[in-house]
Amino acid sequence: MKIQISHMTRYRYEAPVFNSVNEVRLTPRTNDRQSCHHHSVFINPTVPLFTYEDYFGNRVYSFSIADPHDEIVIKTHSIVATYDEKIEEVQQYPLEEELRILSSEQYQNDFAEYLTNTAYTFLTPDIKAFTEDTQNSPDVTSVYQIIENISGAIYTQFKYDPEATDVHTTVADTFKLKRGVCQDFAHLMISMCKSLGIPARYVSGYHFVGDLQGGHADFEQASHAWVEAQVPGIGWLGFDPTNNGKVNWRYVKIGHGRDYKDIVPIKGSYRGVANQTLEIAVDVQKLEN
Repeated sequence: MKIQISHMTRYRYEAPVFNSVNEVRLTPRTNDRQSCHHHSVFINPTVPLFTYEDYFGNRVYSFSIADPHDEIVIKTHSIVATYDEKIEEVQQYPLEEELRILSSEQYQNDFAEYLTNTAYTFLTPDIKAFTEDTQNSPDVTSVYQIIENISGAIYTQFKYDPEATDVHTTVADTFKLKRGVCQDFAHLMISMCKSLGIPARYVSGYHFVGDLQGGHADFEQASHAWVEAQVPGIGWLGFDPTNNGKVNWRYVKIGHGRDYKDIVPIKGSYRGVANQTLEIAVDVQKLEN
């Protein structure tokens, strides 16, 4: 399926600022589940763009504006072909062997960065107990099912509430509130997976839901976040605890990291007044093949 994404971000400052330095991470990946056919970046004021791949392989565009300016507009346009993940089997080994692989020194070394705590993802006694409760089902026979149970538990026991949290909310805050948004649920799922020795990473991207909105085209769209967890013998698989779903053709991946801080879509600094306003507009459409 072909997905088209238009993403506009506008910063307005109450007085001119200068010496702003910015990074943009909004380029869709090309991997075994999607292929980025087109991607363009437009900056106003017009400035040179520099590009590189960060430590996690995410495409980064950077730019700086030395002269005074009271507005920055960043627009990206992408066309991506997406596919459903084709998994013939969700278990290559018996559960006992999967657990042995997860606990092996080699495996833990290979995925150490996705098993260690971060400022957003860490383990508390409450989260540990909640994680253990999700694994009490006697019919769990694979690591894949364990991950599914974690995703399902978050979906059923936490409420989606865009007013409850912000970009600084940690898993401890989310667990106390029992509500949050996709970023919060992704961080919580990562913490729960890591507590069981399952490597997990934060994914940013887009989720096409236009045809699921009852035919209405005026609903609000935004960037989305989900989780990729490492299943022994299979590799990285995508899970969306916000919607209790598996990642399929509707999802367009931009990048991944240990948590939100590694894959902030746009970040920067400037000299001048502190007050600013932010406007974001995202349009995700399915194109006819």
